[in-house]
Amino acid sequence: MPKQNPDLHGNVPDTSGVAVLLIDVINDLEFPGADRLLPHALAAADGIAALKRRARAANVPVVYVNDNFGRWRSDFTAVVDHCLHDDCRGRPLAERLRPDEDDYFVLKPKHSGFYSTVLDLLLKHLGARALVLAGLTADNCVLFTAADAYLRDYKLYVPADCVASIDPEDNRRALAHMQRVLKADTRPAAELDLRNLRQDKQ
Repeated sequence: MPKQNPDLHGNVPDTSGVAVLLIDVINDLEFPGADRLLPHALAAADGIAALKRRARAANVPVVYVNDNFGRWRSDFTAVVDHCLHDDCRGRPLAERLRPDEDDYFVLKPKHSGFYSTVLDLLLKHLGARALVLAGLTADNCVLFTAADAYLRDYKLYVPADCVASIDPEDNRRALAHMQRVLKADTRPAAELDLRNLRQDKQ
């Protein structure tokens, strides 16, 4: 079992040097260009699902960082229900990556998972100093979240097999940018030692 956090003001019982952020993976994909994104997203979903299984086995917390689709009265449960049960393009993605009861979630109003959200506070309660970012899209919301994480001095891992964009070339460029500018490690997820990262206090 993960070590218990003595500071429960945020009701966050887990302590881990690393957290996995799943960005916009619960997504109805009902927007222009999403038909082109879907096959790349489903390919990435296989890697993301494997990453999540390894995270759970290593007692590494998983945080769903999800767009609110501009619906200010929405909640994450409603977003999940919509993507799982309504006739939308993103349903097979949600079916592969549906959250478990003990996963964390943060709804974001804009591109970055840190902008006007509680994500930074949650990560501080967890004790995370390193982040593994996965999801959609590498050239947009993953990139903005990675940039804000870098500004907050988090060590970044963005596995190349766990992100997708509408255009594969844009995806490649975004990964190269994150590697060069944000010092992100972009090796495949299977090469990350999550158990070691969880215990790393940096």
